[in-house]
Amino acid sequence: MIPVNAYAAQSSTTPLAPFNFDRRDVGPHDVQVEILYCGVCHSDIHQVKDEWGGSLYPMVPGHEIVGKVVAVGNHVKKFKVGDTAGVGVLVDSCRVCKHCMQDLENYCVEGMTPTYNGKERDGKTLAQGGYSTQIVVDERYVLHVSDKLDLKAVAPLLCAGITTYSPLRYTGVTKGMKVGVIGLGGLGHMGLKFAASFGAEVSLLSTSKSKEADAKRLGAHNFILTKDPEQMKQYANYFDVILDTVSANHEYETYLDLLALNGKLIVVGLPPEASKLSAFKLLNNRRSIIGSMIGGMKETQEMLDYCAEHNIVADVEMINIDYINEAYERMIKNDVKYRFVIDIASLKK
Repeated sequence: MIPVNAYAAQSSTTPLAPFNFDRRDVGPHDVQVEILYCGVCHSDIHQVKDEWGGSLYPMVPGHEIVGKVVAVGNHVKKFKVGDTAGVGVLVDSCRVCKHCMQDLENYCVEGMTPTYNGKERDGKTLAQGGYSTQIVVDERYVLHVSDKLDLKAVAPLLCAGITTYSPLRYTGVTKGMKVGVIGLGGLGHMGLKFAASFGAEVSLLSTSKSKEADAKRLGAHNFILTKDPEQMKQYANYFDVILDTVSANHEYETYLDLLALNGKLIVVGLPPEASKLSAFKLLNNRRSIIGSMIGGMKETQEMLDYCAEHNIVADVEMINIDYINEAYERMIKNDVKYRFVIDIASLKK
């Protein structure tokens, strides 16, 4: 067994605190990664606080992991000691269902194994995440990371990056299309960067006028203040695609009116309460609402390679692990631009 230092939640009401546990030994197909950086995703907060239900404790959060390979199993072919590697939201799947066979492990029929807050395929061992010093994962679920990029700013790509890249690719966003992004946070700022890099005309939709300057810096061509009825009316029937990244409660109907013929509202934010929806809003212009959940391993590697080629990374604020509870409070207040990343070296002190 491999001893690991970590931070964990022991219940839904206790703060994260130091925690020690053992990772499994490196098996024939496994890669051991010494973690350098781990991004802090808003879903970490939801799961630590059991806001989605079914949380398992003790819980070591974190699924935006970048580090160095320190050991490989004797059957591993894709990695060697010294490689820079990433681990994202999933660490296993059934591997044999029709979705896994199509490189869509994120939609595994049996259910993917999450990096944390789930059980390994043995049904007993708790999966523990990246707020820790080491992780051991089958090579199929480990990703190559380019050393050309700032590694600490790469970490959020493993969740925020692929969560926005995948649906924009799926809906065929390309040069000349009109794309709206709702919300400027960890997901929204990556949505702006990707959509702009694909050549689309990009607009940020926000309730906060103060976000306009940053939106333009991140690639937005237009800024729409959603509280202004005249601005919203100006963009009626306008967008081919709208990417909804907001995790707070809000109504989808407001944004459906902005979609052109065959327009698509992509939902990647996860509000705690269900939104009401009128069928009439969908019938008009043959609009649709679709969801998207991260990406499969092949597509996630494609995204990382694309980012290396186009010099795309997240905007991050670095923290030490002992600041994590304060970071959570700031995230709840939307007080971060735009992703906290933990320097895991602070766990080794």
